[in-house]
Amino acid sequence: MFRSQSTLISRREPAQVMRLSRLGSLHQCRLSFMRILTRRMAREGWNFSRPVFDVDDQGVGHAVYTAQGPDRVYSLVAFAHDLPDEMRSDRVIAEAWDATFTLFDGVPDAADIDRLSQNVPLQEAGRVSECELSLSRANRSVRLWAHVVDALAKGQQPDAEQIAQVGYLMRTTAVYGSGKFGAADREKIAHRPEMQAPFQAEMLSVYLTRVFVRDLVQHMARAKGGDDAVDLDPSIARRLGIGNSTGLGMAPFIINHPVLFNNWIMAREEAIARVRSIATASPSEVAEFLSLLRRSEKSVARWRTSHEIQIEKVAALRSDIEKLNAFILESGLCGDHPWDKLSNWAEANLSEEGQEFVASLMLEPYGDQVDDLARDMSDANKDAFCIDGSMTIRQVSTLVENCFGWALSLDWSARENCARGWYVSEEKLEPRLGERFDEPIADYEQPLAPARDAAATHAALAGWDADLPIAEFLLHYPEHRHTIRRAQLSAAAPYAEIRDNTISASVLPIDMLRAKLSFFGATHFDPRSDRWVRICMYSGAPYPEELATENADLWIYPEVQS
Repeated sequence: MFRSQSTLISRREPAQVMRLSRLGSLHQCRLSFMRILTRRMAREGWNFSRPVFDVDDQGVGHAVYTAQGPDRVYSLVAFAHDLPDEMRSDRVIAEAWDATFTLFDGVPDAADIDRLSQNVPLQEAGRVSECELSLSRANRSVRLWAHVVDALAKGQQPDAEQIAQVGYLMRTTAVYGSGKFGAADREKIAHRPEMQAPFQAEMLSVYLTRVFVRDLVQHMARAKGGDDAVDLDPSIARRLGIGNSTGLGMAPFIINHPVLFNNWIMAREEAIARVRSIATASPSEVAEFLSLLRRSEKSVARWRTSHEIQIEKVAALRSDIEKLNAFILESGLCGDHPWDKLSNWAEANLSEEGQEFVASLMLEPYGDQVDDLARDMSDANKDAFCIDGSMTIRQVSTLVENCFGWALSLDWSARENCARGWYVSEEKLEPRLGERFDEPIADYEQPLAPARDAAATHAALAGWDADLPIAEFLLHYPEHRHTIRRAQLSAAAPYAEIRDNTISASVLPIDMLRAKLSFFGATHFDPRSDRWVRICMYSGAPYPEELATENADLWIYPEVQS
């Protein structure tokens, strides 16, 4: 569980932070998982190699990339396929991909490669072992891939505008870990220092995948152009990240992992509170903030989206940055508690998108004061989900009121408040969101409406003696166990619960997707509907041969010409 730190200025209240519209406006920050990983790899001097690259002129074959840390080595095993265009799909129901991957715990031998070659390309239809830490797949961005191959084959560099329009040569459609399809459970690696922060195995897999994609497109260009072919200019290669298509399968994660999500949010809120509590900002700290603000403007200018909601949010952010520049020109970020003043001003004058942009950006000059919070972002408390049966009904009712008070007055029989329902598809065992009054989903509904369930539990508790232990109530009404557990968790995990209705007619699952992906470190969110989104990962990051402490962190912000 996250260990609280005392600060002069308190963390923001959950009632403010945990609204879906705000969670759907979060930005990457110093505590994002990709940046945690690249900082560590540079600090510890990880060594990288490519012992195998057995790919033919048609782009079919396999490769192995190794990452050697202080104590252990990890290997990405990549399989490249010849995928007909008609089979290329980002849907989770796809059965073939341009490339498939696994992160191997150690260095695979020939027998491992043979076993993996028979399973990894099948993805869900195959099985991996506890020697594998993740399973993933990716498809080419067809037009950009063809353009880059053709340009390099002719000895030319690809068009900068086409690179900016897409931002990646391949996009993953899933990166599975933590025991899925036979892969190692989280417990196997949780004690390892390099894996203690959340999703580090998955982030390493994507980091190495990006290297493979660069190498593969250059290999295909050489196969086509021969001696005329050239490699990607390093500055262009760095701009290319790994795309990702993420749908509803990820949305329930933050509901189903309340303590873990609390730890992410609490770490970020604690970091914000620490910076707001700083009495004065030094000239170098202000200069770094201003430099990164200019670089952020360039990133926002590159943000392309076709979804009307995100178009409005990006437009608002650009306007907010103009207001921010004007405020800084006037205030100079000087005087007493400048970051607190900036935060208060942003709250009063900017959109939620702009407010969270400012909150993330002002952490940047203070890595020495906030980066340590990364160690508290995992969930290592196995006892957190045990119900305390001795707690009185009065105490439990109070916890429900504190956490779900906003939901107790809603009319849960009104169609607009219960219009949707979450269920699991039979075909792919993936979460789906259905229309309650149009589809026969009631019998299959998943417990992903904690607010509605809390209102029902609170009403049921009202008829009981307030001094009885909650165990007595649960003996008669065990269907309320999950709500009682969540209410008790909230005492130690105040940011565990979304303070919005997850089954309303107006719920936007993309808000849940963005909340999680922002902690991965994703940028340039591009929703394709209210239920799935495309993002970019590691755009701007140094490749292994370039990685150093000087460039291992702020790569997320594009460089600007002085």
